[in-house]
Amino acid sequence: MRWESWSQFWEMGGYGFYVWGSMGMTALFLLLEIWQAHIAHLNALALAKSESQDTP
Repeated sequence: MRWESWSQFWEMGGYGFYVWGSMGMTALFLLLEIWQAHIAHLNALALAKSESQDTP
């Protein structure tokens, strides 16, 4: 596609709400996935540390 102005680019031929909305939701879910993986990693490290301290 060829756009004559930035407003046409953002509107995406009338589908801008769906295009940019889906891009935003995808970015949000990717960030949530990264955050969730980080929290799980920290929990696994804490569990491993507590188990290693319990072993004589």
